[in-house]
Amino acid sequence: MKKLIIINGPNLNLLGKREPNIYGSLSFTEFLEEVKIKYPKVSIDYFQSNIEGELIDKLQEVGFTYDGIVLNAAAYTHTSVGIGDAVKAIETPVVEVHISNTFNREEFRHQSFISPNAKGVILGFGLQSYELAIQSF
Repeated sequence: MKKLIIINGPNLNLLGKREPNIYGSLSFTEFLEEVKIKYPKVSIDYFQSNIEGELIDKLQEVGFTYDGIVLNAAAYTHTSVGIGDAVKAIETPVVEVHISNTFNREEFRHQSFISPNAKGVILGFGLQSYELAIQSF
């Protein structure tokens, strides 16, 4: 059984409430329950934090033992050299995920410190972006 973890960054704990026109009305907990049913042969753990250092700590903790990491670092994608360096430092492949198409948003969201060291990038498909990432492993 493959062992994956989804790591979400700041404000993604508000999915289902936050800007539903961009992020939808489903909470991430509800979505994750559906995904676990849909992929019973994949062990999927989940971690979310609004704190940059906690995201880095989690990447380092799982980055040598898991089969894959689905990472939505949210706004930290565009600002955190530290998260980008953590992705580079670990062995577990990382797929960078975004719910929205970041290229349809503010210009500062067009830059990613994660992409250069990610296995791949999936963006703009809503919560389905996570499923596409899971399928890539």
